[in-house]
Amino acid sequence: MVDPAVKTELSSYRQSIDNIDAALVHMLAERFRCTKAVGVLKAKYNLPPADPAREEYQIARLRQLAADAHLDPDFAEKFLNFIIHEVIRHHEAIAADLKD
Repeated sequence: MVDPAVKTELSSYRQSIDNIDAALVHMLAERFRCTKAVGVLKAKYNLPPADPAREEYQIARLRQLAADAHLDPDFAEKFLNFIIHEVIRHHEAIAADLKD
């Protein structure tokens, strides 16, 4: 049997984790609303869906933010690369839709 104080502490941590997860989802949704607007602008002006220089800068910036926050920079980079891949995919779809 688990000590009730331990169960209470565990529940408190889990509630915090749940709140953080919800905040992450909302932040990602807001980020993708912004990147959608960028995708529309790029498609409208015939700009490429990817911007390697911007991506490189963002990865370096995020790695530094991660290191400063005591988060594994490699993990942060993998996370950002996943997001960048999704954004580019969305931008390509927006460009294709505007051509049709």
